[in-house]
Amino acid sequence: GWPRSGGVRGGAAMDLFGDLRRMNKRQLYYQVLNFAMIVSSALMIWKGLIVVTGSESPIVVVLSGSMEPAFHRGDLLFLTNFHDDPIRAGEIVVFKVEGRDIPIVHRVIKVHEKGNGNIKFLTKGDNNEVDDRGLYKEGQNWLEKKDVVGRARGFLPYVGMVTIIMNDYPKFKYALLAVMGAYVLLKRES
Repeated sequence: GWPRSGGVRGGAAMDLFGDLRRMNKRQLYYQVLNFAMIVSSALMIWKGLIVVTGSESPIVVVLSGSMEPAFHRGDLLFLTNFHDDPIRAGEIVVFKVEGRDIPIVHRVIKVHEKGNGNIKFLTKGDNNEVDDRGLYKEGQNWLEKKDVVGRARGFLPYVGMVTIIMNDYPKFKYALLAVMGAYVLLKRES
């Protein structure tokens, strides 16, 4: 056969398959291994953050506008959850409610502390008219320490918008994952 010239071939998809065919098996294994290393490193960092911060979700994205102007949709919050830290009115906490999958980020407005150290508290979104009793499970009027996932210690504005877009448009999520996967598999060692 004639040597192929470096002319224009049938689009990017053909290029991709040509590249994959030409890539030897060892290179493919190497790239798959590389991808696995990236994923496991990310998981290790996440687990490390969980240990260091004491919170099962050390980083969360604000999904609603209920805390504006303090936090906006898409802000990335950094949480800690040390059990010795007392919960105080005015603090911003992330809490989970039975029957709801997604944790809520709101401010503590009232705290009741008992002699034995037990604490009950009430939360409210800064941008909401009423407190959160309507969000708690039926018959629950107060939150306890066990309901808290973490407390906001810092934030990055709008960095979490990608997460919101992926939640709102699932197709975008799959497209992004496909592009990232293809990039990692086809990336050449420079």
